Amino acid sequence: MYREWAPDSRLAGRVACVWSNEATSAMTQLVVPDGCVDLIWGPKGALVAGPDTGPKPVRMAPGARYTGIRFRPGAVGDLFGVPLNNLRDLRVPLSDLEPIAELSDLEPPTAPAEPEPSSGPAGGRPPEPFSDVVQRALAVRLRAAPGPDPAAPAIAEALRAGRSVREVAWDLGVGERQLLRRSLRSFGYGPKVLQRVVRFQRALRLARRGVTAAEIALVSGYADQAHMANEVRRLAGVPLSRLLDQPGDGSA
Repeated sequence: MYREWAPDSRLAGRVACVWSNEATSAMTQLVVPDGCVDLIWGPKGALVAGPDTGPKPVRMAPGARYTGIRFRPGAVGDLFGVPLNNLRDLRVPLSDLEPIAELSDLEPPTAPAEPEPSSGPAGGRPPEPFSDVVQRALAVRLRAAPGPDPAAPAIAEALRAGRSVREVAWDLGVGERQLLRRSLRSFGYGPKVLQRVVRFQRALRLARRGVTAAEIALVSGYADQAHMANEVRRLAGVPLSRLLDQPGDGSA
């Protein structure tokens, strides 16, 4: 069962949510690109899930539990001490990343039986001691590390809205090569890949709301339904309809 909570207020500007996912039976969770980076505590220890460019199937045994912190796209900054594109499509132990290695020694949290009421978008407070221990330690590390590119949210939003790479570079007053460098640093991949990922995620959100395929393709900026179908298969490995049938959250 997949659940989300709003992050601690100290992390809200950088972190999208904290989450847990527990398998009630043997299953394979398909993780798909979402432009995010996660810190994950699971059966094999604590790790960083770098920005993905393709599907990552995760086999989960009955009772297996994963808990994570999901960063907003472009919000990681220099937290890990290595270029973000070096972590692309990888799962790296936290203990291998010196600036946050200490987090790997913290015990994973135990989720409450029921989420507590909250006015936050994720609905509910983080499970203890996640909020008191892990998030406090992460907030300290974030304050010590160089922060994210302040233009990162605007880059992602412009590409999500259908602006071309050239138009985004023009809007920022930079050349396309500089935009490429800034995108690699902020998101782990270049603006063209980022554009495909954010467009795919927009299509997935609309599909989950019951929007028709034709309207999704039009609103999300695809040339047509065939273009959308090809892009979805390229990023997720399965048709859009298969993603809707998947239990839990495929972006974690």
